[in-house]
Amino acid sequence: MIEDIDKSKIMEKELDDICDECKKTDKSVTGNLILTGFKLCKSCRISKTLFPI
Repeated sequence: MIEDIDKSKIMEKELDDICDECKKTDKSVTGNLILTGFKLCKSCRISKTLFPI
């Protein structure tokens, strides 16, 4: 039971909809996390695609 509680806390932290780049809350963060593996909002994902440096 303790392991299940720890796993749910980790998943809750991962799915908090906060972008790693700009620190803004956006619903597109969870979708991009599932699609690409990175916690980026739609705006940051576009800028990282156009300017990957």
